[in-house]
Amino acid sequence: MSMKKVVSLVFSVLLLAGVLAGCGSSTNETKADQTAKSSIEEIKQRGTIRIGVFSDKPPFGFVDANGKNQGFDVFLAKRFAKDLLGDESKVEFVLVEAASRVEFLQANKVDIIMANFTVTDERKQKVDFANPYMKVALGVVSPSGEPITSVEQLKGKKLIVNKGTTAETYFTKNHPDIELLKYDQNTEAFEALKDKRGAALAHDNTLLFAWAKENAGYTVGISTLGSQDTIAPAVKKGNKELLDWINNELETLGKENYVHKAYEETLKPAYGETINPEDIVVEGGKLK
Repeated sequence: MSMKKVVSLVFSVLLLAGVLAGCGSSTNETKADQTAKSSIEEIKQRGTIRIGVFSDKPPFGFVDANGKNQGFDVFLAKRFAKDLLGDESKVEFVLVEAASRVEFLQANKVDIIMANFTVTDERKQKVDFANPYMKVALGVVSPSGEPITSVEQLKGKKLIVNKGTTAETYFTKNHPDIELLKYDQNTEAFEALKDKRGAALAHDNTLLFAWAKENAGYTVGISTLGSQDTIAPAVKKGNKELLDWINNELETLGKENYVHKAYEETLKPAYGETINPEDIVVEGGKLK
């Protein structure tokens, strides 16, 4: 074969490879674009929006005696379904644990997580958070007869936490010398406290205030620990379409003070007059 033909053949092969690679890249990009653009359309075609919530964290997310999902997060989730699909009953509640929230989003088991999900830098690497609807900090609850009022009192004692929570992360990072008893479910953790397996329990202060009010003999001795954080809906990383819809929805709901309405319906009965709603509620997705 002449040198001219060899060069021509090599050029043709390279050109064909380039065209195929370009087509493959274009196809992949198109598929990615379609996936990103069709998330809401997929929800509409399915006819339900799948929202991850807790089953055992009253008054935020729990299953009542009739098997119905109730709570602050649930109240807001139903409104999301109504505004997106025209009917609040078109929400499919998927029960999650604290440690499974990220996994459920990544595995496409849910469209949105609204299980009292605190925004952290670590979690931002794995999921996309919308704007917040709630403020929160850590707290510590303990028996009234042996109250824990400072972290120093926990040295040499066992502290109960839930796996996958900011309480676990905070104490692991800042107080590694404190022994942690870790549980998957909230019910397990609080039973451990009642059984005196630990000296105290650390969790979101918003949950502890309500729990201590319902359970005589316990007090939130440390009402605020660490920095104030926010709680927000979360979607799968890269799902900008659904993320933008949620942010617009929160802004729209803010114009009617809907998160305050959710507070009145679900949290005030648990807190009574002991809590100022402005210390918890974030309206319109924006901190004041």
